[in-house]
Amino acid sequence: MTLNNGYPTTTVIGLEVHVQLKTDTKLFCGCSTEFGAPPNTQVCPVCLGFPGALPVMNDAAIELSIRAGLAIDCSIPPMTKWDRKQYFYPDSPKGYQISQFDLPICADGFLEIPDPANPDRTRRLGIIRAHLEEDAGKSMHDEAAGRSDTRIDLNRCGTPLLEIVSQPDMRSSAEAKAYLLELKLRMTHLGISDCEMQQGSLRVDANVNLHIDVDGKKIATPIVEVKNMNSFRAVERAIEYEIDRQYDLWEETGKTIDDESKTTRGWDDGAGTTFLQREKEESADYRYFPDPDLLPIRLPIERIEAAKASLGELPGALRTRLESQYGIKPYDADVIVNQGPELIAYFEEAASVSGDGKRTSAWIQQDVMRTMKDRGIGIGDFPVAAGLLGGLLKRVAGGELDTARARDVLAHMVENGTSVDAAVSALGIESVDGGELESLCKELLAANPQVAEDFNAGKQQAVGSLIGQAKKKNPNANPQQVRETLIRMLQESAGNA
Repeated sequence: MTLNNGYPTTTVIGLEVHVQLKTDTKLFCGCSTEFGAPPNTQVCPVCLGFPGALPVMNDAAIELSIRAGLAIDCSIPPMTKWDRKQYFYPDSPKGYQISQFDLPICADGFLEIPDPANPDRTRRLGIIRAHLEEDAGKSMHDEAAGRSDTRIDLNRCGTPLLEIVSQPDMRSSAEAKAYLLELKLRMTHLGISDCEMQQGSLRVDANVNLHIDVDGKKIATPIVEVKNMNSFRAVERAIEYEIDRQYDLWEETGKTIDDESKTTRGWDDGAGTTFLQREKEESADYRYFPDPDLLPIRLPIERIEAAKASLGELPGALRTRLESQYGIKPYDADVIVNQGPELIAYFEEAASVSGDGKRTSAWIQQDVMRTMKDRGIGIGDFPVAAGLLGGLLKRVAGGELDTARARDVLAHMVENGTSVDAAVSALGIESVDGGELESLCKELLAANPQVAEDFNAGKQQAVGSLIGQAKKKNPNANPQQVRETLIRMLQESAGNA
């Protein structure tokens, strides 16, 4: 990439992603993690930091963390431990956070993503570590009517988070988005997190700086950590803004990574700009030390192997298999896999019955998913079972039903919960035998001699004008069979002439 005055510039991006683990209770107490409860109603002496209240580890969070680490090709150590990270904010009643410092539960992984610059290639992005920690509370700022009040909701205190820290391997905002999409897919596919950014169960901080080549010398701008991004689109926009802002600042001041420490900037989505929040703390500022109330955790190899065996197919492998096994395009496989395990299973059963993966994929994306969206339901509540949809599509593939009539049948099945046969009967759809179809096509050709002339002149599309007439005379006539019969008759007629 080259900006403004022509200096070759490399964007360097690393992401810190906080994933809220899908546990019923908090990391060190029995308080609920359910979203949306009234403020300060899901708290206890442990998560409020009362003196003498001791933490008790939630083993479900350990299990989910192991699965998450394996899903991003991390190594899982035989032992991990807890550390106290000291900081003083109003939303942290203990004055410290229980986290992990030098012995995280996951380390040295990677994520393969499609290369946004070249769809035929992939990019391997390194992951430094993934460590467990407890969440802080939520500060709510009220500046209405000239006031400047801050209220604190501590319901979120103690909620288990897995912080996944990437290597600074991303080189564009598009790569950052692709990384987040793949990471979210793996976490949701395995039931590790629901990754709802609007609910705070997935949060992203982006570390951004530039490496500028000036006459063969690499100059690095100061690293900036960007926070407060509430969508993947916001992450893209914030990174793009930072690229331009840092380059302009370097041109204006000449500041480099040696002249200025890291800073934290917030993202203002409305204004489309970042703003200074504070200087970035280093690990020494947090004064980490081992938590005296929690023992280290031993992770036997048997437990790790059992977790690995439970993962099943990961999304990347699933996409590849669906493409090869059912003959669908990469885009279609991606759409299906992104919908989650239930819809994947639905597609596979329907495609197996229909014998036509491409048609099944198209109908699921167009008809099934549209109905789900309109009704606000998941595939588990869709009224037509996978086998029934597959049976309907098998009839379409075999020429028993044309696409339009089959869609009428599916609509009837959705509304009434009936079988294919019952829907066909209720709609008065009858099969047209070969003799009846022959007679219909002879009648159409006799009434439209110009079609034969045009066809014999090389205009095969001329028969298209008769398809609509055929449907008017007999709504049950299959358009494809009508077209094939008309062409055969015209060819035979021309051969006998």
